[in-house]
Amino acid sequence: MKHDTSHRLYEEAKKLLPGGVNSPVRSFKGVGGEPPFILRGRGSRIWDADNNEYIDYVGSWGPLILGHAHPGVTLAVREMASRGTSFGAPTPGEVQLAQLIQTAFPSMQMMRLVSSGTEACMSAVRLARAFTSRSKIIKFNGCYHGHADSLLVKAGSGGATFGVPDSAGVPASFAAETLVAEYNDLASVDRLIHANAGGIAAIIVEPIAANMGVVLPQAGFLEGLRSLTAEAGALLIFDEVITGFRVAWGGAQQRYAVTPDLTCLGKIVGGGMPLAVYGGSADIMRQVAPLGAMYQAGTLSGNPVAVAAGIAMLHALQTPKVYERLEETSASLEAGLRDIFKQAGRPVTINRIGSLMTVFFRQSPVQNWSDVEKSDVPAYGKFFHGMLDRGVYLAPSAFEAMFVSLTHTPDDIEETLIATKQVAATL
Repeated sequence: MKHDTSHRLYEEAKKLLPGGVNSPVRSFKGVGGEPPFILRGRGSRIWDADNNEYIDYVGSWGPLILGHAHPGVTLAVREMASRGTSFGAPTPGEVQLAQLIQTAFPSMQMMRLVSSGTEACMSAVRLARAFTSRSKIIKFNGCYHGHADSLLVKAGSGGATFGVPDSAGVPASFAAETLVAEYNDLASVDRLIHANAGGIAAIIVEPIAANMGVVLPQAGFLEGLRSLTAEAGALLIFDEVITGFRVAWGGAQQRYAVTPDLTCLGKIVGGGMPLAVYGGSADIMRQVAPLGAMYQAGTLSGNPVAVAAGIAMLHALQTPKVYERLEETSASLEAGLRDIFKQAGRPVTINRIGSLMTVFFRQSPVQNWSDVEKSDVPAYGKFFHGMLDRGVYLAPSAFEAMFVSLTHTPDDIEETLIATKQVAATL
């Protein structure tokens, strides 16, 4: 493949944008090399500026469950944009989208539309603090909830260790309000709660971790978080920015039958456009302005074009047997990958749920960040570039998910597996 045009664009971008990108993972820092600049997508495929074609398993990091340029979504966007792109006033579509979301997530009795997953999680944490009149939150090592200051925190060591800022510019005083537990380790959560008795406002968690690669909750983990928060008078926040509408119509909370106090959704509710939402029980959400004292606002919240895309997306996901088709395609890909790596003698662990999957270059089970960080990252980098050279676009990081869409065909899966077999033989 030639990448002359992408290389030229990257050189120009580096003069104008930090690292030449507008989000760090796009820089290929985790795998080396330079990113292709994408021009267009259709279905399961994308094309770069040099007209190289790829089977795409990134899907804009999850929301494109219907594939690229879905006709229903693009039509909704065009029709709404022709009437106006932003009003800064209520629109009928906001009500319709909220009603659709509530049918899937009954726990969201009231909700607020925002523009990004970061904004949704940041607002949910602020709301939990307002509702409980407490300041501390617990998050989990390896779980990402956006780039708000209080959530960019590394893991501490020991049960009651305060967090350490994970980014320059985050004051230590902010990080001190964020405690870090180990995913799938209820004892670490219990220790933090008891060490900070009466001070925990909320626990925020990805019910299925997907930002350190896909890590599934062990039996009883989510139920345990529900019990611990109830006993401590704290709120349980599910960050379903990735899992919402992806692992089931009602997200992870439907799949595992655990109801949080607050839910954050993103990406997919906007059909791939900037849109997110947070919501929960009515008594909690009544604390949000203008009903209550917790202030949160946004001119582009509930943007009518993004709302139209989201409505079209969610209507399409109500088509019968959508999730059964996704499961069948994803299971076929997983089975093929397992077989190929086994035959190649390359130890890997594959974690999958629904259309979310990660291949960890590690033989032992992966159940938390400590397991994840022991993966063979250089091996993933070689795998990534070998697949990219063969027209398969994976996440440019060993710690991300593969996203299967409804437009991935049996031919796409076969082509992916052929490429995998070729690359696995070289590792």
